[in-house]
Amino acid sequence: MQMEVSLGSIAVSVVLLIIASSWAWRVLNWVWLKPKKLENCLRQQGFAGNSYRLLIGDLKENIKVVKDATSKPMNLSDDVAPRVLPYLHQTINKHGKNSFMWFATTPRVTIMNPDYLKDIFTKYDDFQKPHTSPIVKLLSYGLAHLEGEKWVQRRKLINPAFHIEKLKNMLPAFYQSCTDMISNWETKVSKEGSCELDIWPFLQNMSGDVISRTAFGSSYEEGRTIFELQKEQVQLLSKALFIAVIPGLR
Repeated sequence: MQMEVSLGSIAVSVVLLIIASSWAWRVLNWVWLKPKKLENCLRQQGFAGNSYRLLIGDLKENIKVVKDATSKPMNLSDDVAPRVLPYLHQTINKHGKNSFMWFATTPRVTIMNPDYLKDIFTKYDDFQKPHTSPIVKLLSYGLAHLEGEKWVQRRKLINPAFHIEKLKNMLPAFYQSCTDMISNWETKVSKEGSCELDIWPFLQNMSGDVISRTAFGSSYEEGRTIFELQKEQVQLLSKALFIAVIPGLR
């Protein structure tokens, strides 16, 4: 009886040891081996960037650069790139147009060669989109998140809408939406001939108005409910990006 208990304990210990070793190997591969392998592969292909740093990558430096960029005042004549994407701008200046930067354990590659970009966009099976959160996939299942043949089929459906002749026919709708927006601005201008405006909401409304006129034949006011629901969906999507996903749980 004691022999059976001892053998059972040994068997359990061996199983636990195997499981622990397997998890330890996965963690080691995730935090160090795989990132270093990717780094070596990128450098062999002519890409340049900072060396991988355990877990954080370029996160610490990225935060510092963004903080420095946003702490300074910006003139209308200034270049927007160093302000909007300061770390990307710094990386390109430092390492060139074919470079990479680290987001935790994942390298993000920057490619600015038109020939390379054409090759990437045409070989959609070889160059796939980054894996997104399962929660994001529940909220957004459009063209941006499709792959392979599904992407090809959906792309063929929308391609005719962007034909140059059809776009020319949409010019009156574009003109009317822009005219309405500018007229709205003019009514808000003070008697002195100037006022401060937050133009972002107006641009959002104009985009919705253009889509409504060209796709649905209605004005933005009539389609307000649809666009408000879309805005709410975008807000939910942005929140879902920060939700930790535990495999097996829903």
